[in-house]
Amino acid sequence: MTPVSRRERPAKPALSRDAIVATAAAILRAEGLERVTMRRLAKELDTGPMSLYVYVRDVQELHAALLDDLLAGIDLAPVAASSDWRDRLWSVLLSYIDVLAAQPSLARLALVTRLSGPRYLALVDGVLALLLEGGVEPARAAWAVDLLLQFATTTATEQGTRWAESRTGADHHALVQAVRTADAADYPNIAALSEPLLSGHGSRWRWGYDVLLSGTISVPVPDQNPTEKKNDH
Repeated sequence: MTPVSRRERPAKPALSRDAIVATAAAILRAEGLERVTMRRLAKELDTGPMSLYVYVRDVQELHAALLDDLLAGIDLAPVAASSDWRDRLWSVLLSYIDVLAAQPSLARLALVTRLSGPRYLALVDGVLALLLEGGVEPARAAWAVDLLLQFATTTATEQGTRWAESRTGADHHALVQAVRTADAADYPNIAALSEPLLSGHGSRWRWGYDVLLSGTISVPVPDQNPTEKKNDH
């Protein structure tokens, strides 16, 4: 075999945080989140695993970066539109739900990851803008962001997981049967409300959103003493 001079080998692409996140996103789309490891990334990028830690602190930070990268798909155009602010806020949240639900593993991760990337901040800022436009008191708007995004994230996680898992249909059928055949002697309230319990489907999302928004508008933020403010985060 004829030896190949190092000088004749193609130069490796420059390593960067953006390159690492882009490669991780490609692995995620093709093979799932569980395959996104530092060792696998190092192999794809033709470098050693320790080199990656110069750009990302750990796997958790990488996952947060992946989540923020995913949020680029959210449609924030309604923030600057001119229709009813409640409908526009719902459109933004629905876009967020759709984006997360398309990647169930990341949606589950979003439930426990503290995001701070630019796309997440743009989402929070857009939600705040719409709440303030609607006349929501600033302190209530600030707290409502958590509630609204938690609601949207759990909805996305539930829906995305159902779409992805093959047992979902059987599990749902079992739940429906259990509710509809509940013994009134043992479960009187379930038996009496079996159909309402199973009704609504997608319209439940909007109803839940309206409930949260109504509470935001009507329930004041409790007074906080300096100690509570200091220890809140």
